[in-house]
Amino acid sequence: MLKSLCDTIIDMDTVTLSPKFQVVIPLSIREALQLKPGEKLRVLRYSDRVEFIPVRPIKEMRGYLCGMDPVIERGDDRL
Repeated sequence: MLKSLCDTIIDMDTVTLSPKFQVVIPLSIREALQLKPGEKLRVLRYSDRVEFIPVRPIKEMRGYLCGMDPVIERGDDRL
């Protein structure tokens, strides 16, 4: 595990791409993200990397932004 500049823990493992272009997500990451067999993941290319994003049911996202400060600081030249 690495610590980034903003004190976020980053799990980093090396995996091997199979001849069928498959990868196995390491156990520590599967457990941390609570991934289950058959679960859907969004796959996207971001610059020169591949990212997998778990698709979560909308009901599971309820309260996800709870505690977020809705106030947006505006410059003096804005209304």
